[in-house]
Amino acid sequence: MDREENEPRFKKIAEGANDLSLGISIVVAILIGVAIGIGLQRLFGVGWVLWIGVAIGIAAAGRNIQIAYKKQKASLDELAKDPRYRKMEFDNYDEEDR
Repeated sequence: MDREENEPRFKKIAEGANDLSLGISIVVAILIGVAIGIGLQRLFGVGWVLWIGVAIGIAAAGRNIQIAYKKQKASLDELAKDPRYRKMEFDNYDEEDR
């Protein structure tokens, strides 16, 4: 059996949707942080507490970016092991060829 037969049918589509959702997850994380900040502001009645929620949202968005980066880097490192995609060196490469 080939490896492709064992993989789920829509795996590539799901991975593509996951990659596209990074932008949405950044916005949602910041909005949730702002909502937390507004909730804390209403709970405690102090205006500056809103910024704690904004900071939480930005930190969560940064974490989402970090997770996506690690996943993409692992995928590219796996691809780099394939001999078809190794860097090719050219002996007759001149500055004029650029």
